[in-house]
Amino acid sequence: MTFLDMLRNATAQNQSMLCVGLDPEPSRFPAAMRGDASKIYDFCAAIVDATADLVNSFKPQIAYFAAHRAEDQLEKLMAHMRAVAPHVPIILDAKRGDIGSTAEQYAKEAFERYGADAVTLSPFMGFDSITPYLQYEGKGAFLLCRTSNPGGDDLQAQRLADLPGQPHLFEHVARLAQGPWNTNGQLGLVVGATRPQEIERVREFAPSLPLLIPGVGAQGGDAVATVEAARIGGGPIIINSSRAVLYASQGDDFAAAARTAAQATRQTLQDAAAA
Repeated sequence: MTFLDMLRNATAQNQSMLCVGLDPEPSRFPAAMRGDASKIYDFCAAIVDATADLVNSFKPQIAYFAAHRAEDQLEKLMAHMRAVAPHVPIILDAKRGDIGSTAEQYAKEAFERYGADAVTLSPFMGFDSITPYLQYEGKGAFLLCRTSNPGGDDLQAQRLADLPGQPHLFEHVARLAQGPWNTNGQLGLVVGATRPQEIERVREFAPSLPLLIPGVGAQGGDAVATVEAARIGGGPIIINSSRAVLYASQGDDFAAAARTAAQATRQTLQDAAAA
């Protein structure tokens, strides 16, 4: 199955647009694990077990593992997710962006070493920095398009005077991803939840692409406004929540609390979609 096939199936089977981001911070673990980086797998696996029937994807952030020399734990976690939730696609949040043989190695890391179904990428270096990932048949790639951080305005909101209509840079990225860059049919875009009006604008240029939307929950994005904006055009929707789910409790009940938080977020998203 392709990434998009898996995504659509998981969305339907789990009745969910929710992606749980796996950003393990040992300093925020429950008391019995707190500060112990060797417990990253144990913590994340418990979250996966508690939420696997509530999500349409999982998104491990590679930096949170690599910073603690926990890449082996990430490999173990990927295998665990495959075992307990084989129908749920895994998006490796890596935000890679390079060209040539280096990009080929990053693609190999994401899809061969870790076995991810999709990966996040920076498109700043152009199409040849994306091509090595698209050569993996059926694998997905999400291009950073309109991010929610304040510094995103420095480049993404700038207009391109040489193009017809002088689109913003993020609009041009969306247009390329919907069109000539999408050579394997598995491209998507990353758009922050804190700017729903710009999600609508992205949808004008990329109506059918999957959108990966971080920022709901701890970052303050409005779930209802996000769904209303993202549903335009009918493309798949992946709304990520990380800290609000992972750290819903710092007690021994952390996994149960994570499940409760995920259930509440899923229901909010479902209600917004039904409105």
